[in-house]
Amino acid sequence: MTPELLDRARAVLRNTPVVDGHNDLPWAMRAQAGYDLDAVDLTADQSSRLHTDFARLTAGGVGAQFWSVYVPAELAGDHAVSATLEQIDFVRMLTERYPDRLRLALTADDLEQARAEGRIASLMGAEGGHSIDCSLATLRALHRLGVRYLTLTHNSNLPWADSATDEPVAGGLTAFGEEVVREMNRLGMLVDLSHVSADTMRAALRVSEAPVVFSHSSARAVCDHPRNIPDDVLAQLPANGGVAMATFVPKFILPAAIEWTLAADANMRANGFHPLETTPAAMDVQRAYEAAHPRPLATAATVADHLDHMRDVAGIDHIGIGGDYDGTAFTPAGLDDVAGYPNLIAELLHRGWSETDLGKLTWHNAVRVLRDAETVAARLQATRRPSIMKG
Repeated sequence: MTPELLDRARAVLRNTPVVDGHNDLPWAMRAQAGYDLDAVDLTADQSSRLHTDFARLTAGGVGAQFWSVYVPAELAGDHAVSATLEQIDFVRMLTERYPDRLRLALTADDLEQARAEGRIASLMGAEGGHSIDCSLATLRALHRLGVRYLTLTHNSNLPWADSATDEPVAGGLTAFGEEVVREMNRLGMLVDLSHVSADTMRAALRVSEAPVVFSHSSARAVCDHPRNIPDDVLAQLPANGGVAMATFVPKFILPAAIEWTLAADANMRANGFHPLETTPAAMDVQRAYEAAHPRPLATAATVADHLDHMRDVAGIDHIGIGGDYDGTAFTPAGLDDVAGYPNLIAELLHRGWSETDLGKLTWHNAVRVLRDAETVAARLQATRRPSIMKG
């Protein structure tokens, strides 16, 4: 990108910073340092071990971040719930440790206030319905603790919902799964449809009375991966009011990267690591494999291709950004870490996107969807009691 385009991109981000839908720093901090913020000082350069630190968030023009309070699907029952609570506890510790930089955000107004104060609004999203252990009371407890979206599944099916990367069983959502969506609407918790099967997406859109989000998913028509969103689902977002937030994960955005990643994942398992692990030891294995087998390289232009298509199908009011930093071993060139967002905005400017449209992409759409969910919740709470349905 030319210096002039990058200057324009940074000006856009000063006015309308990025609301990013998904960052896995909490789990990375758990895996690498047991949540010890003295061991990993985020005010210092952490580029040797993380995609995220404060200097790079500032350089990237990030104004609000949904921190993922993810736990692996291998954790089940009470173990999944307690690990989710530990993740929430870390995000709260993080915001309390750095009150000059971060503000815990629970509402759309909190996002606007954080922007006015020059702080990064910190929201939480739980990645995978296994975190509620088939309990609507647990769902309500997570909401009270500040969780503002629930990704209905992660990489494995639940008893009540099908995942994109598992064999279908429920055919979308069971009756209890539909009740989870209704209860989330009543609470004002966003229904996140990243990771779920296409039939689960369609079922949730049929049931939901509030806008949905895809916190980190791209366009299946551009890269045919089950983690991405089919066009018929994207086309339903205007009627629903939801937002699809394009992700940067190479295997989800670049067709040539899919097969390479399957081989790299097999190599990780052969060396005793989970494919999603990003600890220094795991990354040493990944880098050695990459050196021997150079990977197809995604770029900011690859992500822009997805955004162009998503805008064409869903409309400019229904797209956003969800990088998945610190939740993936590899990132596109130019989007190497959270400092990279200006490169994407410059690419979109180069393609003729207006600054008004870019402001919707980065800030306004995400704030609006959260506000709309709050409005629906206020209406439903006036007429509907908490659900006691059992899973």
